[in-house]
Amino acid sequence: MIHMHTVCLGIGSNRGDRQAHLEAAKARLGKLPQTELVDFSRAFETEPVGPIEQKSYLNAAAVIRTTLLPPTLLGFLHEIEKDRGREVAELRIRWGPRPLDLDILLYDDWVVDEENLTIPHPLMHERAFVLEPLAEIAPRAVHPILNKTVNALFAEIQEGS
Repeated sequence: MIHMHTVCLGIGSNRGDRQAHLEAAKARLGKLPQTELVDFSRAFETEPVGPIEQKSYLNAAAVIRTTLLPPTLLGFLHEIEKDRGREVAELRIRWGPRPLDLDILLYDDWVVDEENLTIPHPLMHERAFVLEPLAEIAPRAVHPILNKTVNALFAEIQEGS
């Protein structure tokens, strides 16, 4: 029997038709090979983070089940971003505006630290715009390093703000 991995993804857009980019991401995630889309949050409008002035974001989260290993999945996510108009990594402005951003937040209880891939996402526990949509669809997902649920992490951010 093939083992299916549960993966939580963060999704954001603040350039072009933001809702259309999120809907396209949802459609494409559901068509990835060896993958099923389990859930997709509603969109949350959030202010941008970082030093660059830009439009507000629409952020969402998705839960998928897949046999794809993290590097392969990341490659597919980068293809989806590129197809929606995202620049290749070398041409991007760090924390700049983007039509679509797809991040692997959690992959089962795995901890991965490679040059181009860190799981869990290294800043997810500090970002309400990541945790709020994820808490809607995967509140009991556990951060494998902090050993806290998404709900608990989101509550900590809310208490601190």
